[in-house]
Amino acid sequence: MAEPTPEDETPKDETETTEQNGVKDSTDLEEKAIAQAMESADASYIPSPSLLASDDPNPLLSQVDGPSLSSEFLTTPSVYQAKSVPVALRAKFDVPIHVTAGGSVVEYEISSELYDIGFGVTAEREEGVTNVKENERVNSHLEPVTGKFLVGSVPCALIFSFDNEYSWFREKKVSYKIIVTPPKIENVIKGRRLRAQKALELVVKERKDLEERYETAAQKRTGLDEEIKKMEKELAEKKKSLDVVSKEESWLENKRGIRDEQIKMLRQRLKNGWVDESEVKLGDKSEI
Repeated sequence: MAEPTPEDETPKDETETTEQNGVKDSTDLEEKAIAQAMESADASYIPSPSLLASDDPNPLLSQVDGPSLSSEFLTTPSVYQAKSVPVALRAKFDVPIHVTAGGSVVEYEISSELYDIGFGVTAEREEGVTNVKENERVNSHLEPVTGKFLVGSVPCALIFSFDNEYSWFREKKVSYKIIVTPPKIENVIKGRRLRAQKALELVVKERKDLEERYETAAQKRTGLDEEIKKMEKELAEKKKSLDVVSKEESWLENKRGIRDEQIKMLRQRLKNGWVDESEVKLGDKSEI
């Protein structure tokens, strides 16, 4: 049998190098895709309504800044795991995980014992709820269910739901492992600049709108002030007129009472006569 020539043999170290290069290329592509997704999310950043409505300027800046570069979170992945967690029949079990760094990569692996389980993932933010993985029954008792996704806008709460509400007879047991890998520092630096630019554009636009609304409000206030002054002047004049009329009313009421008394007395005289007249008549009779 002829011995293999060097061309027929593939050195072991060359094979390992090829595999390593393949893994590196795959990793590089994934990191590039993550960086592009982060850039897209940060480039479309819109501050939440509560931040824009806040009387404190700092919360907006905190969201734009993102995590501190000295934070331990940016250097160490966070791992959440548990084994054989019971999920009662007709019940649900939720695992909430709060993510504050945009660009974090979340990987999960879940499994159940003996039976299937309902499973889904949602992302809850101030502006609403996003379905990351639609809740459905999975055969996680046959093989683990795995997934991986990128968290774009933050802050958000990821809810990993294990749903056994459909089961009337069986408790289920589930295991899970969730890893949240923070973004690379260079992506954080680039992202905060993109967010700052988008926030600045929005704040400048709102500042212009506020200036227009302020000028309109100021004009209305000036007009109302002038109307109030005019009304106050008219009110003062009305009060003077009221005082004159009140005095006249009081004088007339007094005079009216006097006239009523005079009318009454005159009518009595005309009806009954005068006292001195009856005295004079009596005197005339006595002389006869």
